[in-house]
Amino acid sequence: MASLRVEAEQEPLLGHSIRGSREWDIIETEEHYKSRWRSIRILYLTMFLSSVGFSIVIMSIWPYLQKIDQTADASFLGWVIASFSLGQMVASPIFGLWSNYRPRKEPLTVSIFISVAANCLYAYVQVPASHNKYYMLVARGLVGFGAGNVAVIRSYIAGATSLQERTSSMANTSACQALGFILGPEPIFLPLLRCLMQVDDSIYYFQFYVFQTCFALIGEKGVTWDTIKLQINMYTAPVLLGAFLGILNIILILTILREHHVDDSGRQCKNINFEEASTDEVQVPQGNIDQVAVVATNVLFFVILFIFALFETIVTPLTMDMYAWTREQAVLYDGIILAALGVEAVIIFMGIKLLSKKVGERAILLGGLIVVWVGFFILLPWGHQFPKIQWEDLHNNSIPNTTFGEIIITLWKIPREDHNEGPTGCPVEQAWCLYTPMIHLAQFLTSAVLIGIGYPSCNVMSYTLYSKILGPKPQGVYMGWLTASGSAARILGPIFISQVYAAWGPRWAFSLVCGMVLLTITLLGVVSRRLIAFSVRHGRVQEEPS
Repeated sequence: MASLRVEAEQEPLLGHSIRGSREWDIIETEEHYKSRWRSIRILYLTMFLSSVGFSIVIMSIWPYLQKIDQTADASFLGWVIASFSLGQMVASPIFGLWSNYRPRKEPLTVSIFISVAANCLYAYVQVPASHNKYYMLVARGLVGFGAGNVAVIRSYIAGATSLQERTSSMANTSACQALGFILGPEPIFLPLLRCLMQVDDSIYYFQFYVFQTCFALIGEKGVTWDTIKLQINMYTAPVLLGAFLGILNIILILTILREHHVDDSGRQCKNINFEEASTDEVQVPQGNIDQVAVVATNVLFFVILFIFALFETIVTPLTMDMYAWTREQAVLYDGIILAALGVEAVIIFMGIKLLSKKVGERAILLGGLIVVWVGFFILLPWGHQFPKIQWEDLHNNSIPNTTFGEIIITLWKIPREDHNEGPTGCPVEQAWCLYTPMIHLAQFLTSAVLIGIGYPSCNVMSYTLYSKILGPKPQGVYMGWLTASGSAARILGPIFISQVYAAWGPRWAFSLVCGMVLLTITLLGVVSRRLIAFSVRHGRVQEEPS
């Protein structure tokens, strides 16, 4: 049966030609088309689950870490959280290289199995008698290592789609990834529930703060399976669900995923990843990849993710300093804003699929960068109104004055504290508070909307162009480096903005970001003519006017 199914998928392509290119003179059978898109959709699901795996436990790490190891401090928490990106940065080129020479099922299955094993390890980190925090560090690092399969997913989708299908497929991939990040960290909605329900602190803590996951009713103590020494509670249940979903994902990949590789015109190509060869397949087109375009696109992708990572980081301290918001207000309002940006991003991803057919990817990338620049320019402080100064005890927990780990600690402490939040405003220990004008709320909201439009546009266009530049050749290693550059950006962005904001304030911080975006726009202008599809560069397909 399996051989018959493979033969059916590799039957000669029949039917009418597809518009848009001289080369579109071949079309797939219905069975082959369905098989190819089933495989792509399985990878959409894999991308979604990878994002959920990162976000579903992010807010419970600190109390769980405190519970299992009293020696853990905020600085160590920062390492635990950063270990995910570090693991992904290391693993992406490795899995990418693997996928170039072997069927993609192999690195995908192994990477997901690593994530499953890491989630199981996370559930057992309380068992050892000592050094529990290091076991958690290893577990989160391995989850990130497993998430390195993002490079394989992107390379597969790039290789299994034609030029006309590429932008739409990459936008769907980004939308699935964004949905995973939106649905994972539920706590951003919880303060809103508290305000709407008008409940007291004890009831709120029991019913809503613990409701950060779907497993709140299990409680902190939970139940223990003595035979295997497994404790199932509010901290371990999410990762156990993640492990179960990972196993289900592996089964779907092994049973449904098929190796499909087409050239830029949509014709099936021979490749090491194919399960069987076919006389109807064409050879992979020969030609050199434009390495200048490759490096430039990696730089563009790094800057795009760097800028958004620093924006996410600075939102809470900026609003606390500028508008004298309490910690609880900051989590409530900023959570709503970031959630809205996530929804906005999904809408943008969907809209891009239509817009790119009319104006082209490079125009959208340039437009996205310009919108991002305008967003950060609007954030520059103007006028003669200054923020409220915090003269009293400096306990507003402004994030730039703390380690990254203390960000999570601050958010966890909020529901446990009473309404007496203490002094608010811009702490006088930040000297710039005394002479820097405040950023008005309208400025901030306008900026957030613009950045929420520009970032997803730039994100999906950068690696869509990247995949087209690489052409029909195996893209695993190249996609691995692109994913690694994004992971590095997510690590370095928060560090950069925290240091600059704390020392020099928003005027210098956002001026530097504006300068960085201008340099990126300049780079795009210089290399724009080289950011073309492989087949267009080698004259096999005529570039469509944009």
